[in-house]
Amino acid sequence: MLRLGGLWVLRLRSPAAGVPAKNLGLREVASGVSSPGSTSPRALNIFDRDLKRKQKNWAARQPEPMKFDYLKEEVGSRIADRVYDIARNFSLALDVGCGRGYIAQHLNKETVGKFFQVDIAENALKNILEMEIPTVNILADEEFLPFRENTFDLVVSSLSLHWVNDLPRALEQIHYVLKPDGVFIGAMFGGDTLYELRCSLQLAETEREGGFSPHVSPFTAVSDLGHLLGRAGFNTLTVDTDEIQVNYPGMFELMEDLQGMGESNCAWNRKGLLHRDTMLAAAAVYREMYKNEDGSVPATYQIYYMIGWKYHNSQARPAERGSATVSFGELGKINNLMSQGKKSQ
Repeated sequence: MLRLGGLWVLRLRSPAAGVPAKNLGLREVASGVSSPGSTSPRALNIFDRDLKRKQKNWAARQPEPMKFDYLKEEVGSRIADRVYDIARNFSLALDVGCGRGYIAQHLNKETVGKFFQVDIAENALKNILEMEIPTVNILADEEFLPFRENTFDLVVSSLSLHWVNDLPRALEQIHYVLKPDGVFIGAMFGGDTLYELRCSLQLAETEREGGFSPHVSPFTAVSDLGHLLGRAGFNTLTVDTDEIQVNYPGMFELMEDLQGMGESNCAWNRKGLLHRDTMLAAAAVYREMYKNEDGSVPATYQIYYMIGWKYHNSQARPAERGSATVSFGELGKINNLMSQGKKSQ
């Protein structure tokens, strides 16, 4: 078991069964959103979604899936903290790409009345973590949410949206299913995630094979998130970034854990296999460039957190341009007078 933030992460929960979406009488797809069998003209088909489903199912079938949950549980708890920061009770909430329920387990029924959890992997839903909130687990693709407009008071998503092919449309769907004055709180991997692994593989492959292929999936830049949320219709936006560093015995242990998390690369342009010599060289490069004093090697996970609200008339709005009654120059004079008054006391 690996160490995260000075604590050993090991939690054992009882499993719960998943519920197919077709049994809930929900709409098939959102209005104006294409069905899973079609593609959006603007979408870049970067990821093999069927392979991602198989990877997540394989990870959830392992004898001890909780062994690899440390990162997703940590980020799930940080999402839950942001929910608690909002002084409101949410009667109906949705988790997009819930995995084994890494957010809901940290919430209570006083904050959320009922939780809908959606994931592409049926095995993850069958091995859902125990929680006190009443939940409905739905097998559905996160890219095609099967809910009606204005359904949820809260939508959350943790470490799932970086695998969707059309992130703008996914955000539009989340906005669509939110009620007015509802809030979306999400987290996804950022561009500097696993930069140590990426650099080591590229250097080793270039030296041994004369060139390199992408082995770590592409990530969204933090500078784009605010624009994407705004374009999807969200307002009162908050975007911040954080880093979590986990130490591993070596590169191969890191790659084993990524597979156990269901976070292996599924980009269409990925290289199927790496030569054994290249892998050994990459592990040596990793250790030489990034080794800690205790002999372990670090892996950096950059996390983008985002909060966006769906518009409602009751929300505070900025004043119209030109409606100010005091100039910045006058404000400066007031500050100077206040400073002089403090000095004279």
